[in-house]
Amino acid sequence: MTTLFKKLFIKNYQDVEKPEVRTAYGTASGFLGITANSILFVIKLIASILSGSIAIVADAINNLTDFMTSIITMVGFKISGKSADKEHPFGHARFEYITTLLIACVIFFIGIETGRAGIDKVIAKTPTNFSIATCIILGASILIKIGLAIIFNGLSKDVDSDAIKAMSTDNRNDAISTTAILVCAIIGLFVDIPLDGYFGIAISLLVIYSAFNLIKETIGPLIGEMPDKELIDGLTSHIKGYDGILGIHELVVHSYGPTQYFATVHIEVDSSVDVMISHELADTIERDCLKKLNVNLVCHLDPINVSDPETVMLTNAICGLLKEHYPFASIHDLRIVKGPSFTNVIFDLPLPCDKQDLKEEITLKINERLKKEQTKYFAVIEFETCFD
Repeated sequence: MTTLFKKLFIKNYQDVEKPEVRTAYGTASGFLGITANSILFVIKLIASILSGSIAIVADAINNLTDFMTSIITMVGFKISGKSADKEHPFGHARFEYITTLLIACVIFFIGIETGRAGIDKVIAKTPTNFSIATCIILGASILIKIGLAIIFNGLSKDVDSDAIKAMSTDNRNDAISTTAILVCAIIGLFVDIPLDGYFGIAISLLVIYSAFNLIKETIGPLIGEMPDKELIDGLTSHIKGYDGILGIHELVVHSYGPTQYFATVHIEVDSSVDVMISHELADTIERDCLKKLNVNLVCHLDPINVSDPETVMLTNAICGLLKEHYPFASIHDLRIVKGPSFTNVIFDLPLPCDKQDLKEEITLKINERLKKEQTKYFAVIEFETCFD
């Protein structure tokens, strides 16, 4: 179903990495939502007039707001697909997150209003007159909503879009809520029990819960969160694959949208190699990362003295200790400064955000280890926060 839709309405749908194709996904999703929800709003409005059901009225209004969210999605993708400009040098891709947040807020509002209407219905004990025609309309609506949820879910996975995923979640919720109303309608044909208001309240709780989860998922990338592990692993593997790279550290990735990444990294190279050669290597890595991984990377050169036996011995000793007791930690930029009374062993040590309280313990253990090599050694550690 999703593949057929893509073939019919999205040109070059397989080139999902291209911004214009991603925008086409959002536009096509928006048009589909607008068309389907316009039809559903009309038929449910008719059903609500025939039955007097507050749950169907709420469901019809829900389709009207889905119409609005489809427009929001189209506009959001159009804006997020714009190129960088003077005011927005990193592009507009984050606007897609804002689009998702707006949709989530609309869904949340729907849930609140549905719950309020359901409570009013329970208090007033207004009778509901369901009919066979009403049940047929609701059944058709369920099938349409299930189809929309499946299509939007497939499209969201293709382009990793939270906005289209939100549309899929919304349509799934609609299918569930309309199913609940249909069950209520069928029961109402045989039993005179005022279930309509209670079903409306139950539906509202489901909708509010889904909206809350969408809002939580969307706020993360807006305020900044850990980059995707797959992206970090891919970048690390790619950079370490070049001849002349001894190691990397301080890899930091910033996301300015689902497909807009900027990163910085320190690459360790042999200090005896000509700096122009190392600089050319860094330029090559930067160009290749943009071309192959779509990441705007900036490399900082860190020369490593691999010929000094004392530096190598101390590095191995500290790394061995960390591997045994603190496998999440590593060191870089180790240098030795000798004085008349003691020798400073200076290096940087990145720690994850949740391990910062181990600084004193790690310092103590490292100094104990260094004293075994020579009593003059003293560790001077610059602790950093690890962002990968």
